Amino acid sequence: MVFVYCLFGATIGRCAFQFAFNAVRVSALRIWAYTGAMRILLVEDHVELSHWVAKALGDANLTVECAANGADADTLLHTQDYALVILDLTLPRMDGLEVLRRLRARGGARGGTPVLILTARGGLEERVQGLNLGADDYLPKPFELTELEARVKALLRRRSGNEAPVQRCGQLAFDTVSRMFSYCGAPLALTPREHAVLEALIARPGRALSKEKLFHEVFALGDDAGVDAIELYIHRIRKKLERQPDGGASIVTLRGIGYLLQERAP
Repeated sequence: MVFVYCLFGATIGRCAFQFAFNAVRVSALRIWAYTGAMRILLVEDHVELSHWVAKALGDANLTVECAANGADADTLLHTQDYALVILDLTLPRMDGLEVLRRLRARGGARGGTPVLILTARGGLEERVQGLNLGADDYLPKPFELTELEARVKALLRRRSGNEAPVQRCGQLAFDTVSRMFSYCGAPLALTPREHAVLEALIARPGRALSKEKLFHEVFALGDDAGVDAIELYIHRIRKKLERQPDGGASIVTLRGIGYLLQERAP
């Protein structure tokens, strides 16, 4: 049997997949993490599709953690913070709608995490049920990867409270559609980790972020790094920003509070 999905505008069969990925096992949960910026939980039991989508979103500077069943997803959502959940409905061990119901029932910040339903169930009744349970968007399979990426980015912009496609701090700009940084219109070269840290800061203008908060947004569950690694990336980003002309941005350390991105006076 061949499972076929429309990705990258092409038809790809199960037997045609070849993957290169990092497998990370955390406790008893089966999770694959692709490192980028904001953390997303992808809940999908079709292994090839899960890896393919996670890698593509990782290439778009998003950190994606993957769970292959509903029970594991429920555990992660109970203990971890995510910017977005991409949730299949037909899952082993716990149905996707039950995962969604439990998430919303918890309330608080975690209970309000945006959810994009991604499923082959095409019935109107199930779509309505999912939306009534609190899903924020719904994308049926098969799908175009470009559409999935666009919906993900739109939900992330809405979650940050900034619907504008371009976020700015002085001459520093972040395009939330292309997910690229620029300075005075020229691309700013950043490593994936540096990109993730700077994105977290520019998404919250005028707000300080603690080292712990940055760590949880930048690093995936199971990454071999400690909280103090954030200091290294802050240092590297500062050096790159300092090399830019006046009127740009700088990262300020607020002792005992965290880091703040602010416009640098000319």
